[in-house]
Amino acid sequence: MCGIVGYVGTANPVNVLLDGLKRLEYRGYDSSGIALLCTEPHPAILRHRAAGKIADMENTIPASFAYTGGGRTAGIAHTRWATHGKPSEENAHPHTDCAQRFVLVHNGIIENHAELRAALPGHTFRSDTDTEVIVHLLEHHYHGDVTAAMEKTMAMLEGSYAFALLSVHAPGTVFFARKDSPLVLGIGDGELFIASDVTAMLAHTSRFIFLENGDYGAMSDRGVEIRSLATRSSVQRPEQRISWDPIMVEKGGYRHFMLKEIHEQPQVIRENIINRVFDNTVTFAGELSIADDILRRIRGLTMVACGTSYHAALIGKYFIEKLVGIPVEVDIASEYRYRDPIIQPDTLAVFISQSGETADTLACLQLVRERGLATLGICNVTGSSLTRATDATIYTRCGPEIGVASTKAFTGQLVCLYLFGLYLARLRNSIPRERHDELLAQLYKVPTLLEHLLADTRAIDELAHTCHRTRDFLYLGRGINYPVALEGALKLKEISYIHAEGYPAGEMKHGPIALIDEDMPVVVIATKGLLMQKIFSNLEEAKSRDARIIALINEGTTADRVDHALLLPEIDELLSPILNVVPLQLLAYRIAVILGRDVDQPRNLAKSVTVE
Repeated sequence: MCGIVGYVGTANPVNVLLDGLKRLEYRGYDSSGIALLCTEPHPAILRHRAAGKIADMENTIPASFAYTGGGRTAGIAHTRWATHGKPSEENAHPHTDCAQRFVLVHNGIIENHAELRAALPGHTFRSDTDTEVIVHLLEHHYHGDVTAAMEKTMAMLEGSYAFALLSVHAPGTVFFARKDSPLVLGIGDGELFIASDVTAMLAHTSRFIFLENGDYGAMSDRGVEIRSLATRSSVQRPEQRISWDPIMVEKGGYRHFMLKEIHEQPQVIRENIINRVFDNTVTFAGELSIADDILRRIRGLTMVACGTSYHAALIGKYFIEKLVGIPVEVDIASEYRYRDPIIQPDTLAVFISQSGETADTLACLQLVRERGLATLGICNVTGSSLTRATDATIYTRCGPEIGVASTKAFTGQLVCLYLFGLYLARLRNSIPRERHDELLAQLYKVPTLLEHLLADTRAIDELAHTCHRTRDFLYLGRGINYPVALEGALKLKEISYIHAEGYPAGEMKHGPIALIDEDMPVVVIATKGLLMQKIFSNLEEAKSRDARIIALINEGTTADRVDHALLLPEIDELLSPILNVVPLQLLAYRIAVILGRDVDQPRNLAKSVTVE
């Protein structure tokens, strides 16, 4: 949500900032803007904003923004995802104060903005946003020292924020601050960057500093100074190198990032296996810093996540309970943080997030840490807030995921949960070695099986053309594949805007059956497993009410009552979700393309939900 980019250096600032914004488009946005600090004939702020796509803003940038070269420049830019105030040019960032001496971009929510506005009589507000109050507070508190004004302003703000700031009082400098919203510094060769995400800066540097909560400071030709609001003194933060290649965030010949990322899933699974399985044994050497003695003693797991990561956690619950024999609770983060959960001692708390910056998940992590539990993160982004706050992190090794609708991050989370479950099972001797080896052998096959699936998608393409005009879908699954039904329905909703619901198939008679008629496609996950006959009984019930049945079945399965069969290779039921979800990802993708949707940036959605 919202993308921030800032730059200090000698390159054309407009090009650098626009490139950074385009690399952050996946976060979701409805407007954008850019601001530069010019120095001739005197320091002044140049600002340009537009509602809509970045191209709408880029194509209308005034001539005054033209780069003449010959010195260091400073600039900031922003993509806005509306929270307070409708999408419009007036509500787009950057925002300025009354005298236009400060200009600021912000990600987060200022919860007490109404009270702060009321405390600033005489100030003229030009937007409906919560953000604008920050820049007016800076104007109010400025008495010759921008940093001092920031300190006083930050002390008054309630809620979350990451902001970047220019001021005519400090040419050539970008000021910054963060609390509960991500902000990362990039260290280049004679130039400095700041952004919401490393992907905005990968084309320029692989050296990054991840700011902590309460950090603020400035970057200029004198370098970077970081201060802590707790002590109001300078602090040192470690520099980290991110090995992602900039090419990884390009489409690589695919029409959309989502399609590219669907096709990258076999490699994601391979990466995780080859780096963690040696001599037929799962190891997390140098990664899982929670002592084996603690893992042997735990009496249960609590998994907390949002969206697609929540569905991965549900699958992990089935797998780990079956293999390890301990109870696993799964909670939606936005509910868990407010229900005063009863947390048993000797529980391992597992937090799953692609970005590591999901606001609700991070709030739950803080709650659990205060209760003294051991914490484990499953995350894709090195240096993210989640990875810095958990006792240990298992990285999903997906590389950048740009499409807003998560695909390869989901399968990356699944394979990490499978490997962690196998590790726990062997550590606690909860399954025979033969069963452990059998599951590992099956897991080794998954990447190749997926590649075969992805090599021929004609049946999915034909199905998409058959049902793309449908207004409602019902997805049914049982057991470990019930969460796959949830995920399949979510993907269709996210990118095609078609209403879809995922249900446990046994619950069909408790309500959803009333919706079924000849216009309702029912997607049934009916691959082989303990409940296969029961799922076929549910399928018959839907068919007897004239539903169009789309079934995922294994090759060789007889399915006379199925209108459209999507064939999958057979694999152990516990591992089947990782295969079964891919045709559902592709079906959603193909339908969305036929309907002309913006697949990579669906309306109203953000890749990383960094505000509550």
